[in-house]
Amino acid sequence: MTDLNEYKKRIEAVLYTVGRFLTVEELAKMCNLGSIGIVKDCINELKKDYESRDTSLEIIDNERAYKLNIKKNYLYLTTQLLEDTELDKSTQETLALIAYKQPVLQAEIVKMRSNVVYDHIGKLKELEFVTSEKAGRTRLLKVTSKFYEYFDVVHNELKSKMEDIKTEENKSLSPSFNSEEDKNEN
Repeated sequence: MTDLNEYKKRIEAVLYTVGRFLTVEELAKMCNLGSIGIVKDCINELKKDYESRDTSLEIIDNERAYKLNIKKNYLYLTTQLLEDTELDKSTQETLALIAYKQPVLQAEIVKMRSNVVYDHIGKLKELEFVTSEKAGRTRLLKVTSKFYEYFDVVHNELKSKMEDIKTEENKSLSPSFNSEEDKNEN
């Protein structure tokens, strides 16, 4: 009979390989474990193991789904590696714009960023971060579920986080009218 340590190793291997959130049911199926209870026990044990070893990895959960992830204070190391290998800064900016404005017409993105976005969009579609569908003489662009999983973003929170960034940016860029009023009063 296989022991709990063997089950933990299976679950850890699957979480590492898949790199996205998996439900308990998905883990049970992928690891050939019939009991959801055993999967939950293994996840809890793995979480404790990672905490006690004080590693750069952790198991995070999101509404009954689990993912092996890099701790936030070590993300800067891997983010730089990913930027160098997969998406250059300009392509990342195009992706961010699509994510913020989605669903958005390709023609609108081209107007904002120039013809170079055609190459960006091609790469983003190839990496399956963006989908496009015919919309008249242009295409309608949206980010995919892979985008949300890869960048560890919750779908419903994306717009509000970007709005917060925009608000902060506007505050820092707008001139201080109060200082002018103060000068006129004196």
